[in-house]
Amino acid sequence: MIELTRRGNVAVLTLSRPPVNALDAEMLAAIHSALDTLPQHTGCTVLQIRSTTKVFVAGADIAYMCAMTGKPNPGAEMTAYLEPFQGLFKRIESLPQVVIAEVNGAALGGGFELALACDLRYAALEAKLGLPEVGLGLIPGAGGTQRLTRLCGRGLAGRLIYGAEAVDGATALSLGMVQWACPRTELEENIKALADRISALPVLALQAAKACVQAFGNPAVDGYKLEIDKMEKLIASADAKNRMTTFLERSKK
Repeated sequence: MIELTRRGNVAVLTLSRPPVNALDAEMLAAIHSALDTLPQHTGCTVLQIRSTTKVFVAGADIAYMCAMTGKPNPGAEMTAYLEPFQGLFKRIESLPQVVIAEVNGAALGGGFELALACDLRYAALEAKLGLPEVGLGLIPGAGGTQRLTRLCGRGLAGRLIYGAEAVDGATALSLGMVQWACPRTELEENIKALADRISALPVLALQAAKACVQAFGNPAVDGYKLEIDKMEKLIASADAKNRMTTFLERSKK
């Protein structure tokens, strides 16, 4: 179902639960278990999340949620259902690694919310991405309203969420929902090159950069002060000194 492997400094989390990588309690627990082993992969600076099925990740279990409506307290049932999703996606978002979603196929509802919890998204042109929950009389409840709005702004997030709109990879790229898009046949090779390139960069700088980027919009964190704090530590590192010295020597040639 879930496999965590390593390629150089890239940890690869492969989701393989045919037919559609449906997210349920078992799947969430399996992903958590895989992430528990991530600290054992010392030196990994990138986490790539990919799928072996034609769907990146299916969303929530609609039949299960429909059954909630007949329960004595459907609101409490829904809260208990959604909190584990939010917990997992927040964990992914908070990882020290740069997390890249390889969106090879449909990523709708909870599947797209998982992709939104990643730092970067690389989609196939043939993929379908969106948050269609309003069309079912619901809303995205696993962080989608917040992360998509932070990513694309209120106008575009509103267009997609209020209209229950699903778009292909090319449109997702033009709207800023993903950072790259290419034909599905080229996706595996392209994302490998991207992940390998990022993972070759210095770990301390990557972690500091991610912390500063994530500080944006957080009223509890002064992002400008955080930049100075991180730079204060980085400038004292041997790695930064060596890299800057090498850069200056090359520039003289």
